[in-house]
Amino acid sequence: MGKIVISENMTLDGVIQDPTGEEGFKHGGWVGYIQDRPAVGKAVLEDALGAEAQLYGRRTYELLAERWPSREGALADRLNAMPKYVVSSTLENPEWNNATALAGDVVTAVSKLKDDVEGEIVVPGSIQLVQTLLKADLVDELRLMVFPVVIGTGDRLFVGIGDQKPLRLASTHTGDDITFLRYELVRSA
Repeated sequence: MGKIVISENMTLDGVIQDPTGEEGFKHGGWVGYIQDRPAVGKAVLEDALGAEAQLYGRRTYELLAERWPSREGALADRLNAMPKYVVSSTLENPEWNNATALAGDVVTAVSKLKDDVEGEIVVPGSIQLVQTLLKADLVDELRLMVFPVVIGTGDRLFVGIGDQKPLRLASTHTGDDITFLRYELVRSA
């Protein structure tokens, strides 16, 4: 059975909107340049190397599919080769190598994906998809990179997710002024 792992960049006050500044949000671009933060690059590469697949919402897929096929290096090689799944009601034939569109009910499609894929299914970005998966109790782990900035406004991760979600801190470390938090969701027996 697969394990859904959420991987998000987040400000200290919980904002996850437009970390790279490409979406036009007035406070976007708060992650800075990743090449200036080796610990972030290392974490992203470790997520990709440890995953059996990646799962995206359409907007995140389009952003990544636009840039990664032409890049080189270990991360590009892994992202381009690995299976990718895109939840979308409009995208039918994703063109990025090894990408498959998941249509229909999101919860049903992702539940089936968890049954079909053995290992980690990493979900980077994709806020609407992440909130849907959290609400449906399909998430197994959260990996949060907390950046030392407070911006006061913007979309936050834990909005509209329904019932209380107990978490257990699995690990924490710092690097490049970033706090890396890994939480496992606690399910009642």
